[in-house]
Amino acid sequence: MSDLLNEGFALLIMGMGTVFVFLTILVIGTTLMSRIINRFFGMPEPEPKRKKRSSAAEDLSELAAVAAAVKAVHGH
Repeated sequence: MSDLLNEGFALLIMGMGTVFVFLTILVIGTTLMSRIINRFFGMPEPEPKRKKRSSAAEDLSELAAVAAAVKAVHGH
């Protein structure tokens, strides 16, 4: 029974080692390919859109519209 158990552990270590090496190579390869593609074919990132600052009057009118809608729905 001991020989069978030793063979099982050896197979376990070999199998897990193979999967670990394969996944490591896969991650390294994917990272390298991504960097190569981005270097030669990457598009420049768009500039973030700047949000216009609204005036206080617009904020109050928006708040009033929301309050009126809530009041109409709840009927108070």
